[in-house]
Formats: sequence, structure tokens, C-alpha cells
Amino acid sequence: MYKVMIIDDEKAIRGLLRSSVDWEKFNMCVAGEAESGIEAVNTIDEYRPDLVFVDIKMPFMDGIEFSRLAIKRYPRLKIIVLTAFNEFEYARQCIGIGISEFLVKPINRKEIQTVLEKIKIELDMRSTEETEDKAEPPCNTTAVKIKEYLKNNYTSPDLNLTSTAIVFGFNPNYLSRMFKSEVGMSFCDYLFSRRMEKAVELAGKRILMYQAAERVGIPDPNYFGRCFKKYTGKTYSEYQKQLSGKG
Repeated sequence: MYKVMIIDDEKAIRGLLRSSVDWEKFNMCVAGEAESGIEAVNTIDEYRPDLVFVDIKMPFMDGIEFSRLAIKRYPRLKIIVLTAFNEFEYARQCIGIGISEFLVKPINRKEIQTVLEKIKIELDMRSTEETEDKAEPPCNTTAVKIKEYLKNNYTSPDLNLTSTAIVFGFNPNYLSRMFKSEVGMSFCDYLFSRRMEKAVELAGKRILMYQAAERVGIPDPNYFGRCFKKYTGKTYSEYQKQLSGKG
């Protein structure tokens, strides 16, 4: 469960945030509160939050200064700044320090829900990546399933690394590393080989080039022709003529 910290010098605002959100819905819980930036800096190590709500204006240390210090200490910390409307443009200038979102007071419950949905997706993705990065090599069955998926879907021109990563719930970079580690060749090279193996088979059946191109998921005949020559060393027509000669 993701931990949330609320920092605001107004007790009413802290109470409103704590009580007006169904935190469990977002797999979150309020782990701690602070009424000033200084107090928050002194207690953040205790709470170790994943997400912080912080008021932009507080005595002694404002939300922006707190954010600078907190992000320096925890670079992946998500921060939502609470700001009055007349402070909003000022707040926007501080995006560069790593603040995730801004919410304008008075707080709108619907806006909070929208922002939390976005933050949860980002935290979930980060959690998945961290889990995957910490694993021993992934089970071979994952690579086998991906290879089977490519075997069954290589005819689709939309098939690529990103679309496959979405299907299997992986980060594309992670899938690329894992696939190469398990299979011994890159995802793109494997898909290319799969398509060209089928193209060679179709050429042997005297299928016209543009038809073969469509059947292997490379609908552009010119690009298909370049791919075929790269794979076989011959043009599609040359390859078919060679087969005819052998016949």
C-alpha cells in the first residue's frame, strides 16, 4: 500500500484531505501529517511516503522549499502542491524541481480523484519496474509465451515491442532486456526473422510479392522488398527465379 503524507499549516485542510478520499481505492493510506515544512523535513524519514500533499505557503519553510529538499533526498517522491488561485502561476514555475501536480484551493474532490488516479498509475508502473529489476532471470515460460504470441500475431502490421509489452503488462525496456537475455536475440530481430521465414515460405509457393508482404505484416511492398533482400541476399523475384531453376 502506498504511503501518503499531508503537510499543511491548516488543520482543517489536513482533516479534509484525510477524510474526503477513499484512500484504499487507490491502494493508499495516510501515513503521517505535518503542519510545517520544517516538521515535515524532520519526520519524512520516519514515514517514508510515496506521495506528499504540501501547501505552497507555510510559515518558516514553504512548500516549494520543502519540495526541493524532499526530492533531493527522495528523487522518486511524488509531490502534489496545494495552492491558492493567485499563487498558481508562481507555482507552475516550479515544475522543474520535480513536483508532480498542482491542486487549487478550495480543494475539489473530483480533481483530487483525477490526480490520484494518475499518480497511482505512475506508482504502479514504478513498482512493477522495481520488482522486475530485482528478480533472478525471469522464468523461461514468459519468453516462450511471448514467442508464441509473435508466432500467432506476426501478420499484424501493428505488432511491435511496445504493443507486445502492453499485452504482457511489462515496461517495453524491461521486455526488450528480458527477451534478449532469454532468447539470445533482440525482440526486433526475432520478429524480423519470423516474418522473413514466412516470406521465404510464401516465395516458394509462388505467392506474389505484394501478397506476401501483407501476409507477413509488412504491407509496404518496397520496405518488404528491402527486408527480404537483407534476409536472403536476393530480391523476391530473384529468389523465386532461383527456385524455378532448381525445379
